[in-house]
Amino acid sequence: MAEVKTERLDGYRRLIDIARDLASTLDLDILLSRIVHAAAEISGAEAASILLYDDTSRQLYFQVATNMDESTRRGIIVPLEGSIAGWIVNNRQTVRITNAHKDPRFFSSVEETTGFSTESILGIPLVTKNKIVGVLEALNKPKGKFTDNDESMLLVLGAQAAVAIENARLFQQSDLISEFVHELRTPLSSLSTATYLLLRPEMSQEQRDQIVNNIHGETMRLNALASSFLDLARLESGRVQFRKTRFSVADLFYECKDVMSSKALENNIQIRVESPEGLPMLDADRDKIKQVLLNLLSNAIKYNRPNGTVMLRAEVDEKEIVLFIQDTGLGIPDESLPHLFEKFFRVREHESRVAGTGLGLSICKQIVHGHGGRIEVKSKISVGTVFSVFLPYTSGKAQPRTEEVEETQK
Repeated sequence: MAEVKTERLDGYRRLIDIARDLASTLDLDILLSRIVHAAAEISGAEAASILLYDDTSRQLYFQVATNMDESTRRGIIVPLEGSIAGWIVNNRQTVRITNAHKDPRFFSSVEETTGFSTESILGIPLVTKNKIVGVLEALNKPKGKFTDNDESMLLVLGAQAAVAIENARLFQQSDLISEFVHELRTPLSSLSTATYLLLRPEMSQEQRDQIVNNIHGETMRLNALASSFLDLARLESGRVQFRKTRFSVADLFYECKDVMSSKALENNIQIRVESPEGLPMLDADRDKIKQVLLNLLSNAIKYNRPNGTVMLRAEVDEKEIVLFIQDTGLGIPDESLPHLFEKFFRVREHESRVAGTGLGLSICKQIVHGHGGRIEVKSKISVGTVFSVFLPYTSGKAQPRTEEVEETQK
């Protein structure tokens, strides 16, 4: 009995240390990783995971786990009906199961996707201010069953975790909103000035037409800014989940080229696509990767020179497929390169030439990182820029050979 009391005391002391640790960060990804590792430690489990709940879409999805890499776990949707985690969300009650496969609520698709075999489960609801945030699960007790003490410890951790997760989300949103409001000032100021001038009786019709065109341009920019802001806010808060399919990179390249062909034609830009033989299929959210490619391709066209060229090509090594978007454009100054993926950053030398929101590259980075990849850029003034998107892939059937095609926009 004394040994059990000592063990519990040590456990609660560890929880105090963990609480300090959780309170020290407002980075959601770091915070979630710390929570699951702490959960596995204090419960003596083989692994632990967090599933977050989106009340708006009523979806429950895997966000982080100690036993899965980020590219595997992200985007796995777990049904509210027909899963243990869904039952925990709906009932806001703890579940302790010795043999998960014998429980009728067990959702086997996660096991099939991750390759991790689940035996015993201790799951608790993450609740703060009567709001369900998600589910914290400890998986597979190597020695014996999960105990009352394990459940008690995990409940204490879960209460701390729910508050910390909500605080991190609110901080991210408030920080982003502050930046967004700051960015609104310039176009709103322009609109205010324009409408004031329209009311002046001495304005000619030609001047009025010009002002109306300016108002239209600023309104379109505000609309784009708002859409990009909402997209980025959902990505940063972890509320965007990736619905992965297996697809051909070459086919996606040609699809993106077709979408941007009219824009390239306006500037007499050539778009070339190159795909090597034996390129493996990519497991990713096709729509999101398409969004990344279209954004980078649009920039490559906008910041190119007349009669310039844009190249879409891919390479593969043992673990990654690398997508290259290369242009023969203006280039980016060295001092701007480290800031390119920052929210609302725009290259000063290009601001007057091309309108933009300064959020596109931040969104690209969030999507690529959400797939367990990375994005890099190299550039030289008056020579051009190349963006490299590195994405992990699993071995599988190779794509059919796609011949190199060059299309000259006339």
